[in-house]
Amino acid sequence: MTDIHPDVQAALDAARELRNKIADLRERIDGIRARRPSPSGAVVPEVDALGRLTGLYLVPGTTAQLDNTELIAEIMAAIRESTQDAGRQYRAIMDQPLVDSDSASAELGQYS
Repeated sequence: MTDIHPDVQAALDAARELRNKIADLRERIDGIRARRPSPSGAVVPEVDALGRLTGLYLVPGTTAQLDNTELIAEIMAAIRESTQDAGRQYRAIMDQPLVDSDSASAELGQYS
């Protein structure tokens, strides 16, 4: 068995930790779901972090109460709101630092 130099082991450990943090970040992003109701509340879409429509709920009777143009406007408004909300959730996650800047600076300093 060969011994690994402590600096190499530290780099491997840091890489493993970063990989785990990235996997956690991906999981949090994959879990983003936004459900913002339409102006009337009759339509509630579900949108993921990429802005994809993953579900659509219509209050019973909505299609009977609204004509085609009104229904389309309700659906589109709700999807727009949900997409914006999913984007806000995504940015909130992405704005958080992946690594602590103090510890990253200290680790980089030891290799200088």
